[in-house]
Amino acid sequence: MGIFLKKKNALLWTILIGIVVTIIFIVGPFKKDIWDINASKLEDSIDSISGPTIINDFSKWTPFEWDTLYSFTPYTAKENIYKVVGYKWDNISETVNENMNQIVFVKDGKVVCYLYGYPKNNNFSYDFGEYEGEYISFNSQQKLSFDITIGADGIKYFNYIND
Repeated sequence: MGIFLKKKNALLWTILIGIVVTIIFIVGPFKKDIWDINASKLEDSIDSISGPTIINDFSKWTPFEWDTLYSFTPYTAKENIYKVVGYKWDNISETVNENMNQIVFVKDGKVVCYLYGYPKNNNFSYDFGEYEGEYISFNSQQKLSFDITIGADGIKYFNYIND
C-alpha cells in the first residue's frame, strides 16, 4: 500500500507541475509590457478631449513618468532608433508611411511608452514640425504645448506649438 501512495503522490505532483507550466505558457504571451500599458493609459487620457483645445503642458496629460520623449521621422531604421534611445526592446516596428507616428517615452534609460501606427488606427496624430535629422527629442522639464484639432474622421491632431 505504501508504494501505491508514493506513485499516486508522484502522479499528482506531475499533473500539478504540468498545469502550472501550461498556465505560464498560455498567460505569458498575453502579458502586456509597460510601454503598451502606458500607451493605453495615455490614449485613455487623450480620449477625454472632445473639441479643439490647447494643451500648455503635455506632461500633465501623460499618466506615467518620463524623462525624454523622442519622435522619429518615417522610415527611420530600428537600429537607429535603438541607438538614439539607448535601449533595445521587443515589438518595435519601422514606419512605412509618411503619416505614421513613431514616438518613444523613456524614463531612467528604459522605454515606458511606445506610440506607433497610423492615425486612423490610433485616433491620434502628432506633428512636431520639421526635424533636423531622423528624430526630435524633448525632456519632461520642457513645457510641450499642442494645438489640438479634431478632424471630421474623429482623429485628434496634436500640432506642436514651438514657442
